[in-house]
Amino acid sequence: MKVPVGFLGTLWSFFSFLPIFFLLLILGLVKAAIIGPIALGIIVIGNSAVIIGLWIAHFLYTYYCVARTKRLGFVLKILVFLLLPVPLVLWPVIGIGGSLLGGFGYGFFAPLLATFEVAGENVNEKFYHCFADGCLSIIKGSCTVVCDFTDFCFHSYFSYMDELCEKVPPEEKPMDVELAKLPSCLLVILIAVPVDVLLITAVALWKSPYMLLRGWKRLLEDLIGREGPFLEAVCVPFAGLAIILWPLAVVGAVIVAIISSFFLALYSGAIVYQEDSLLKGLGYILALVSLFDEYVNDFLYLREGSCLPRCCPGPGTVRNANPKLGENNDSLKTRRENSLNTQLISQKSRTLKWEIQQYKAVQVWDWLFKACEVNGRILLRDGLINIQEIEECLVKGSCKKLSIKLPTWSVLHCLLVSAKSDSPGLVISDDVELARNNGPREKVFEWLIEPLLIMKEQIKNLKLDENEEMCLKRLVMEFENKRPEEWDGTGFPSDENVRRAQLQAIIRRYVFKLCIQLIG
Repeated sequence: MKVPVGFLGTLWSFFSFLPIFFLLLILGLVKAAIIGPIALGIIVIGNSAVIIGLWIAHFLYTYYCVARTKRLGFVLKILVFLLLPVPLVLWPVIGIGGSLLGGFGYGFFAPLLATFEVAGENVNEKFYHCFADGCLSIIKGSCTVVCDFTDFCFHSYFSYMDELCEKVPPEEKPMDVELAKLPSCLLVILIAVPVDVLLITAVALWKSPYMLLRGWKRLLEDLIGREGPFLEAVCVPFAGLAIILWPLAVVGAVIVAIISSFFLALYSGAIVYQEDSLLKGLGYILALVSLFDEYVNDFLYLREGSCLPRCCPGPGTVRNANPKLGENNDSLKTRRENSLNTQLISQKSRTLKWEIQQYKAVQVWDWLFKACEVNGRILLRDGLINIQEIEECLVKGSCKKLSIKLPTWSVLHCLLVSAKSDSPGLVISDDVELARNNGPREKVFEWLIEPLLIMKEQIKNLKLDENEEMCLKRLVMEFENKRPEEWDGTGFPSDENVRRAQLQAIIRRYVFKLCIQLIG
């Protein structure tokens, strides 16, 4: 789809697309009215039969596993026994209600979405697919949902409960509750629930008009300019419904904020229990409202921060009110400095541990996207990519140079920088180093990072000079690097065939394979 340029082109594109939009919308609604009840019936009847049929087995086996487990202490096990009937009784209601909502959403929106997907450029025989798509596939998908839900309830749930009954290692202590801390926890909860619920509700109601007006403004701008959600034909009906139903979205956001405030207030009891400090629980009550206001301001692009107070009490210290006779001020000062140094070292170690744990998958993806943006500007300046390729990628989404080779170039630049440094990991920014001990724990990233670390060591052993690095980056962008003969006549600085073969093997075996895994 060609993006219109200018006011007249935008206006003509908008009005010319309206008839097609309404025809596809009517056809999608007709298919949703026919297929929706069938899909809804399959999901609701199938899931309800599984829930009701296995409810007694789930009820009895859950109590049996909780009674047998050694992972829970005596007090906590009694509390679980007393509170467990509540979720077990609510499970059929929640499961059947969720199946009803999910079946309605899947049966109604999936045929509508499939109808508009036909308007894409990569679909042949559009007239046939307009009527055929979103019918039989939706019914098969509903059966798949019931099968997956049955597998979870019949196999996965019992496997999870069996893990609860496994033997506990001797060094592992069972989880339990200290009764001495419960009164202060209950006191803070009784204060937090009315205070936080009322204040967060007030903030949500106060900011709801801003959310309504800013949302309408953004959606109307995208509608007129055919940008954002209105650029792809498949998203047009949902974006149009978003304009009409945006007030309901605002009301829903306010309701969610009110419901969430109750659980956030209950968490104050956990703060008091973990920190064993009543003052920190009271400080959390005030800080919660300020943090919520700051989050809403960031979400709505209002002013930064919050005007509400944020109380952060420091850790309490026990001091001797009556020092011993003969203890002078210097000894008191020395002891306080030693205590302060101990606290600083402890805080620094906790901070370092927190920073190490924060290198999650989303940060790796964020680095890759930012690196592609920065390096894309460099390649555009150097003439290795052009405006036509960027427009083709934005419109069609099928430009291999930007979707594969640009991430490849970014990863290669990271490897070259990491190979020059003394870091054992990957230097992905000035103050961030990604290594085996602080990388994401997902298996996909472990499979991805491990070959990159191996390749970095191989590049480090080759000891490339600047000319070889520049030529290597250019060859990655200009050639497919599938055959060794492609580098003949490219002006590669090194005349050693073994050295060239090593570099080609690295590029061919690792970089492209890994970047294809990243993108696809």
